[in-house]
Amino acid sequence: MLWSFGNPRLTAAVSFLVLAGCSTPAPSAAEPPLDSIRLPEGFRIDVYASGVPDARSMARSPSGVVYVGSRRAGNVYAVVDKDGDHRAERVVTIASGLSSPNGVAFREGSLYVAEVSRVLRFDGIDEKLDDPPEPVVVTDGYPSDRHHGWKFIAFGPDGWLYVPVGAPCNICKSENPIYASITRIRPDGPNPSQTREIYAHGVRNTVGFTWHPRTGELWFTDNGRDMLGNDVPPDELNRAPEKGLHFGYPYCHGGDIPDPELGSQGACEEYRPPVQKLGPHVAGLGLEFYTGEMFPAEYRGQLFIAEHGSWNRDEPIGYRVTLVRLDGDRATSYEPFASGWLPGKDENAAWGRPVDLELLPDGSMLVSDDHAGAIYRISYE
Repeated sequence: MLWSFGNPRLTAAVSFLVLAGCSTPAPSAAEPPLDSIRLPEGFRIDVYASGVPDARSMARSPSGVVYVGSRRAGNVYAVVDKDGDHRAERVVTIASGLSSPNGVAFREGSLYVAEVSRVLRFDGIDEKLDDPPEPVVVTDGYPSDRHHGWKFIAFGPDGWLYVPVGAPCNICKSENPIYASITRIRPDGPNPSQTREIYAHGVRNTVGFTWHPRTGELWFTDNGRDMLGNDVPPDELNRAPEKGLHFGYPYCHGGDIPDPELGSQGACEEYRPPVQKLGPHVAGLGLEFYTGEMFPAEYRGQLFIAEHGSWNRDEPIGYRVTLVRLDGDRATSYEPFASGWLPGKDENAAWGRPVDLELLPDGSMLVSDDHAGAIYRISYE
């Protein structure tokens, strides 16, 4: 079934194919080699769902359906664990042919999906997995640049939908202030593009953010620029307690490293430094404060980060889930939590790449992997 939108301009320019009822059971063959994953004592990792090609950002509905976006595959999936045994029975492709639908968010019965330049909404989707509804275009007013164009989205505690816009380059100063920012929109208004505002500036490319469970403040990862060598600059974990802060890009990296090309245009002291410098080029993406009760008490209120892994270091790093321990708003340590997706020193040997994290009601944690096309569940016994 080929759908088009009622708006003639959109009908002429954009259409996509939704594969209604296209579902597959999680295959049992050739599953990821999870025995190579190293975790602290007492933790274990299992396959929650396999057969999820290019699994990226996740959002869970109150009924328990885990929705998963993708970047290269162009698909959106619904992962269903109906019997509650922590192993999905079905993976349903609810949309296909989209433009890097990386970001997904769920609110009040509707699934929101972010493409490069648009945000779509699928209403009542939980009850319509085998016959998905025609999506509503919430907004189509974002830039169409594909460089850092894929988006992570999430609803803040203020009810706004937060949508980042990455820099359209490795390093550059854009005249349009929407680039290298985190925006937010009111998705229920008559024209969300008119309500859009920039919440944070100087953010090169964030593909993960969340809100502190106690203070309600925004925390996000940011991927640093490339081509300055193996160890410069670091990726960043940032905190945005209020609207309007600038986090340095393209003038300053990591809080104290002036950019060799553009650093003369702005001193590092003028910008907000990161809470924690992450490893250089680790590609920190999704992150979650641990609010469950399954893990030992020392993990509660601490921050987990999925590190997708470097692509341009002589010795690759990342390919893991890390833990940032916090004392209030101050980071006290940054350490590996789950590692082993990269068994050697050649990035081509990596069999998996973590992307996003999602907590389940029992306190266990899901990890998506776009390279292996799988979702894992980390639990504590």
